[in-house]
Amino acid sequence: MATLVLGTIGTLVGGPLGGAIGSVLGRGLDAAIIGSPAREGPRLNDLAVSTSSYGQPLAALYGRVRTPGTVIWATDLNEQRETSGGGKGRPKTTAYSYTVSLAVALSSRPIDRVGRIWADGNLLRGAAGDLKTGGSLRVHTGHRDQRPDPLMAAAIGAQCSAHRGCAYAVFEDLALEDFGNRIPALSFEVFAGSAAGLVSAIAGQSGFEQRGTEFAELEGFLHDGGSAAALLELVARLRPLAVRTASGQPVVTGADRLPETVPTLPPATAWQAGEFAPASGAALARKPAGDGVGALRYYDPSRGYQPGLQRVEGVTASARRRVLEFPGVLSAGNAKALLAEAAARTRQAGETIAWRMAQLDPAIGPGVIVRVPGHAGLWQITSWEWREGGIELVLARFVARASTDTSADGGVAWSPADRLAAETRLRVFELPWDGHGASETIHRFAAVSAPAGRWAGAALYRVEGETLVPLSHSGPVRAIGGTLTAPLGSSPGLRFEPRAALRIALDDEEAVLEPATANAIARGANRLLVGDEILQFARSDPEGSGVWRLSGLLRGRGGTEHEALSGHANGARVTLLDNRLVELPADLAPGQGDRFAAIGAGDDQPVVAQLENPGRSRRPLFPVHPRQSRDANGGLVLQWTRRARGGWNWLDEVEQPLVEQSEQYEIGLGDPAAPIRVWTTTEARFLLTPPKMGALVADFPGGSLWVRQQGSFAASAPLRLFTLPFIP
Repeated sequence: MATLVLGTIGTLVGGPLGGAIGSVLGRGLDAAIIGSPAREGPRLNDLAVSTSSYGQPLAALYGRVRTPGTVIWATDLNEQRETSGGGKGRPKTTAYSYTVSLAVALSSRPIDRVGRIWADGNLLRGAAGDLKTGGSLRVHTGHRDQRPDPLMAAAIGAQCSAHRGCAYAVFEDLALEDFGNRIPALSFEVFAGSAAGLVSAIAGQSGFEQRGTEFAELEGFLHDGGSAAALLELVARLRPLAVRTASGQPVVTGADRLPETVPTLPPATAWQAGEFAPASGAALARKPAGDGVGALRYYDPSRGYQPGLQRVEGVTASARRRVLEFPGVLSAGNAKALLAEAAARTRQAGETIAWRMAQLDPAIGPGVIVRVPGHAGLWQITSWEWREGGIELVLARFVARASTDTSADGGVAWSPADRLAAETRLRVFELPWDGHGASETIHRFAAVSAPAGRWAGAALYRVEGETLVPLSHSGPVRAIGGTLTAPLGSSPGLRFEPRAALRIALDDEEAVLEPATANAIARGANRLLVGDEILQFARSDPEGSGVWRLSGLLRGRGGTEHEALSGHANGARVTLLDNRLVELPADLAPGQGDRFAAIGAGDDQPVVAQLENPGRSRRPLFPVHPRQSRDANGGLVLQWTRRARGGWNWLDEVEQPLVEQSEQYEIGLGDPAAPIRVWTTTEARFLLTPPKMGALVADFPGGSLWVRQQGSFAASAPLRLFTLPFIP
């Protein structure tokens, strides 16, 4: 605020030069009053993504981290096209898809494996190693014996590098339709040993021995630049380190662990007063603690490795503004505990002791925790110097590891769901004509679904021998279906059965079946295809684990009374007939629409289904209401009531529409598949004169007479009319 105010006043008084001077003074005043957030350590990247900049340093990874990597090789986009549709007024559609192959360098040191992979913030690869889109992945761990990638070697030739010592991942034919047909922004979860030995690894590379330097809280670390000394100095802010000499060699040791035995310093040695200490050889100094670490930024694994922030409680505002940028992976609780210990060390750092001793003890050196005669508590040697007057030590009060509750909340971050790919379920069937459109149209549908899991639909094909002919795509909406968990008994299908019920186990446990009112059922709601029977239900009650109890049944719908009378066995297929179904082309030639296939992202092989109820759309409904009477001459008059495809409303004031090209019936005697006698008629009645009746009774006693309607494309199922009597 002071910057704005003084800058404005300066501009009014002295013009542009006065404004600049006022802004400088204002910034100084703001800094004195408010302060500025000082930062230490390499700045954390919020969510870096893969780049291909030449000469960019490649990070060395320890433990488990999330890294963007660097693209080191890529092909041009590969275009594929697939044509479907066409014929009888249907447009031909050509769909284009694109793939790419690329290699991404991950780490400048060997790794163990790659876990999850993110693309544009969404999961491209799950924790189980499943790719969420088409393509394949190969990971080269970066060991000294690794061979060139075969795809890169085929494209580059003999000049292809094996990239030994560098871990990298190769995507082959990565499908790009989910990313707008472009290479997505990638980031990788990498596992590279244990990060607890980070100090040992870095110090060992510099020729130092290590003792007690385990950093157990550190789950991962990303070293993307800087010297080894700078890295160790950064680590020492959270886990103190010390360098000692053992057998003439420098040794890096942990400096925050309380030893089993704590030595006591010998008495102070008197010497002439100087800058180090007075003549007594000992001096206690207390200085105000400087601005220590008041906040810690780190990578939080519970937030998808996004940066987390923990603050110190109970410190001054100025100290709270100092932020330590630590490119390590820590849990929220461990980060809070490490920050609290670092803040405590900063507060105690102002209390120091200068101590001169005459005894040279190899066990007493920098980082050693000792007791000081005449001073309470434990002290840690921060500097050691051999001078003329003796060994001069500078000690700071030792701060032990915190033992208080370090529970912390890392915050809430959005994480994409990691769902395994579900296998496609396919059922293909033909349904009766619903009365809309042309009566000769064939209505074939595919119920494409999958169990609960990741599923984005499936491509549909017609099977012609060993060839798959593309038809369409189902889309991501799943059809609702399952199987009966108990047999469903027979029903005449004449009226609503409020107490009838069935149980169904849905393929997708997350699917929901809604109840329906009587009016909704009358309008066609809640239709189920159970086996070959169409029925409706009024009530739906979930029983858990995808099992539903459906009650209030209306059986034998759509002319499926015969199937209702037969009942259904346990395990019969069930499908909800609604707008989730995919309508198939109606112009397939005979024999072309018998077998269909679906292929989804989670299917290793095509899922093939045989067409159920072929011809049902154009098959007439069997007649109903059989009646017998005698005419004046004693002849047997057989009558029945005609039904029509699509005429489901049974209007009172008009006859059922004919639908077929002509009205014709076939009356037969015996087995309908191999009738003994066959007669035809063009009206819904048939007369057996007494002589004809007598001959039939004599020749075929107990024979069954039946009738079926001859339609334009097929014959209906038979209706039994009369059974010939036996002659004693």
